Amino acid sequence: MLSDSARKGFERAPHRSLFRALGHTTEEMSRPLIGIAHAHSSIVPGHMHLNQLVDAVKAGIYMGGGVPADFGVIGVCDGIAMNHEGMKYSLVSRETIADSVEIMVRAHAFDALVLIPNCDKIVPGMLMAAARLNIPAIIISGGPMLAGRHHGQPTDLAKVFEAVGTVGAGKMDLDELEELEQNACPTCGSCAGMFTANSMNCLTESLGMALPGNGTIPAVYSKRLVLAKQTGMKIMELLYKDITPGKILTPGSLENALTVDMALGCSSNTLLHLAAIAHEAGLELQLERVNTISGRIPRLCHLSPAGPFHLEDLDAAGGVSAVMKELDRQNLLDRHCLTVTGRLVEDNLQGSAPADGNVIKTLESPYAPEGGLAILFGNLAPDGCVVKQSAVAPEMRRHRGPARIFDSEEEATQAILSGAIEPGDVMVIRYEGPKGGPGMREMLTPTAAIAGMGLDAKVALLTDGRFSGATRGASIGHISPEAMDGGVMALVEEDDEIEIDIPARLLTLRVDEAVLETRRQNWLQPPPKVTSGVLGRYARLVGSAARGAVFKEE
Repeated sequence: MLSDSARKGFERAPHRSLFRALGHTTEEMSRPLIGIAHAHSSIVPGHMHLNQLVDAVKAGIYMGGGVPADFGVIGVCDGIAMNHEGMKYSLVSRETIADSVEIMVRAHAFDALVLIPNCDKIVPGMLMAAARLNIPAIIISGGPMLAGRHHGQPTDLAKVFEAVGTVGAGKMDLDELEELEQNACPTCGSCAGMFTANSMNCLTESLGMALPGNGTIPAVYSKRLVLAKQTGMKIMELLYKDITPGKILTPGSLENALTVDMALGCSSNTLLHLAAIAHEAGLELQLERVNTISGRIPRLCHLSPAGPFHLEDLDAAGGVSAVMKELDRQNLLDRHCLTVTGRLVEDNLQGSAPADGNVIKTLESPYAPEGGLAILFGNLAPDGCVVKQSAVAPEMRRHRGPARIFDSEEEATQAILSGAIEPGDVMVIRYEGPKGGPGMREMLTPTAAIAGMGLDAKVALLTDGRFSGATRGASIGHISPEAMDGGVMALVEEDDEIEIDIPARLLTLRVDEAVLETRRQNWLQPPPKVTSGVLGRYARLVGSAARGAVFKEE
């Protein structure tokens, strides 16, 4: 066992003395030492209850014959961090989480690892660490929040962000906004729609790194505690069978995750994170491949923010397993991928529920013939960009309009709320990429304001930053190369015509190449917005969003 290096032999007597200070018995000294990395805190609604899951996982590990030891990692609530300096730190935290888990595991010689995340960057950060460490590992997330109720209808956090724009347009008063605010987020858990956190928790299941139910069982259900105990017991089986992430995270499992991503209509951020996880596993996510998968996988679900359903509805309909079973019916999955159940995908799906035809449509009668995401290329995005096409109004799938240029999210938001944006405009929000932001901020505030003002079917937003999973509308992000690296984004001028053609997978700046070359010669890279601290270091090290915004190789 790896833990022998810290506990076995007469020369490790000082080490054992410290374990005894923790209350470990002599019998425990000979049992496997299982790390539990968790992100419990009292500032993140998705994480406020994770201590209960930690206790349940510990019980499962003890039942399986192991000795648990938990430690915490940081976690940013994207909703609280949104639209101010805090959002610059969200994506940055992903790398810090991966590094901190690696440090704790290697420093304390854990034999295996249970990871307990819930929200946007914590899930991929922990998966990156699992791939990097390659010791037996398993994920158990905190689970989704229940949807709120407003005027008798289900609601969620995205509706509150959009309501700010509705108030700005004079279509809602402050009293109703407060009523919505008080009712939108009624429980602990990751926000109730198919936003980034729930997208990643569902994809963790389809990657094979979590037990069935991980992505959808609501945070407040006792079934979540049962799943946590089962996870604790399962990690002992993975250890004894030597089932490691390197045997689970394969090209086939990555394809399965992308396939389920398209069927569910997940957040555009999943591509950023899957690319980073693949990188740690020694794999590569090619953006062109995303379009191939999206083109052949129908969208079977229609969850918030694009549709009326929430994660609790998906769970009641059979969860991710039911979606995978429907996909498997036409051989659209790699059935032979190993999972943390200790069994193959085909074995896991034997007892799964069939598609209900409502929350989960059949392949013959899907919500849309293509998957939820699309990658666009063109002179404005030579290395690619991503759009959540499932949340784009039909009339905006092809659009031409004049560019409205903003060099920060704050400038763009002010223009929207002041009524300066008109139907047909194409907003360009640049210098918000991984390096230029720095930190590649999510743009939920401007996109929600556009939606709240009723312009989401009339105005497009382009950025080298990101969009929240709660975003809907013609919002195209991750444009690469980013403006700070001299990408064409930096050369766009006010009133330039931009053409969006999602069916053709094209994003085109309608400006002659000779004119662009003149602009390129005259372009001066702006000074970094931050040069010190973690943001300054991140800006110097981070690579392109097209490759997952991982740190550049030395």
